[in-house]
Amino acid sequence: MKGGGAAGAAPGDYVYFKSVVPLHKISIGPKLWRYYDFGPKAVPPLVCIPGIAGTADVYYKQIMSLSMKGYRVISIDVPQVWNHLEWIHSFEKFLDSMNIHHVHIYGTSLGGFLAQIFAQHRPRRVKSLVLSNTFLETHKFAAATPWSPVVNWTPSFLLKRYLLSGIRDGPHEPFIADSVDFVVSQVETLSRDDLSSRLMLNVNVASVGSLMLPDSLITIMDTNDYSAVPQQLKDQVNERYPGARRAVLKSGGDFPFLSRPDEVNLYLQLHLRRVGVEPRPELVQGFTHNGSAGSSKDKKDGGNNFDGHPGDNGDPRSGGHDHETQNSGSESHDSDESIPTSTMLSNTILGTVRSTMQASLCALLIHHYYAAALYISSRQVLDV
Repeated sequence: MKGGGAAGAAPGDYVYFKSVVPLHKISIGPKLWRYYDFGPKAVPPLVCIPGIAGTADVYYKQIMSLSMKGYRVISIDVPQVWNHLEWIHSFEKFLDSMNIHHVHIYGTSLGGFLAQIFAQHRPRRVKSLVLSNTFLETHKFAAATPWSPVVNWTPSFLLKRYLLSGIRDGPHEPFIADSVDFVVSQVETLSRDDLSSRLMLNVNVASVGSLMLPDSLITIMDTNDYSAVPQQLKDQVNERYPGARRAVLKSGGDFPFLSRPDEVNLYLQLHLRRVGVEPRPELVQGFTHNGSAGSSKDKKDGGNNFDGHPGDNGDPRSGGHDHETQNSGSESHDSDESIPTSTMLSNTILGTVRSTMQASLCALLIHHYYAAALYISSRQVLDV
């Protein structure tokens, strides 16, 4: 695994994502919540909860793709909570602060376990679940971590080493290798308290009880290749929810949302449609540079558009407003015909450069355009 920084390890369009989607930080009591919130506020949100090694940033491909199609996506960091009861209370207060009463949750690994725990104890708030490479109980992890009582005194570098020890260290195919490098770079941003609290959530002995949620409202999305979660634990999840829909990815490793985003995004859309969440593409507006149209504090219904990602166009409109003391702007495309992906990339990027970007960023955006065009061309050749 490479240990490079986020800028060097981030695959594809992450730099562009950071330039247009605002990161929110709010304190609720003693807990600091770090999250992204993007997409039309009229749509019930899909809340993404990462695994033990993830941050809110790891779902950036889902945020970019789904929000353009008219869905609202919230991606969170798990705050510093030290037991599962504290997690339940803290997450509930977070939703209350956002004035969100009902959620659909996509949880991976530890995030999937936390999603089930919350659904068990707050059944009226969880409308559906998408569970990926996750588990029902933590006994195996507790048994493998006899030193858990001294986690709070363990140096940060040892915590990081242990946290990453379950990730297979190559060789990987390029997309899986990129996903591993990206997650490693995110782990480097976590403090010692962040690391130790997540480890405690992973090793505190607990198990998921019976859910009031029908199996028909659950989708289990697992990869068939290696993952840090033992296959035995993943099989237990399938046995617990025999009526759940299955979404099997042939490969993708521990982080299919990064290495296989097209497949994951398609399965998420199918799940949301099946459980009654309808996208609102007509509310998707031309994005603003700081993403204000999709921020949690926006009082108007509206979403955000992204260049370089094909999707439902709906009725694009230009517009923007100031938010958190940052400037905003947007560019729209008024056309009844679908715009080819490469043309959409070119027009939107050049329009954004003209309206909001400074000259020093132009070269970077053009670089992303040609990289995306090359990727599309290569995919077309492979399809042939």
